[in-house]
Amino acid sequence: MKWVKRIVIALVVVFAFFYMVTRPEDAANAVQGAVGAVWGGVQSVGQFFTSLAS
Repeated sequence: MKWVKRIVIALVVVFAFFYMVTRPEDAANAVQGAVGAVWGGVQSVGQFFTSLAS
């Protein structure tokens, strides 16, 4: 089962590299969107704990 996981990870990395090389602007937008989503989640959790402490 480990070899399947390694193959899947390798395919994802190769696809990401291919996408980054062939469509750099779209890849940058995808990364910005993912980082924005994570940051929004972190802010929401912080707001939750701030409200909880009040």
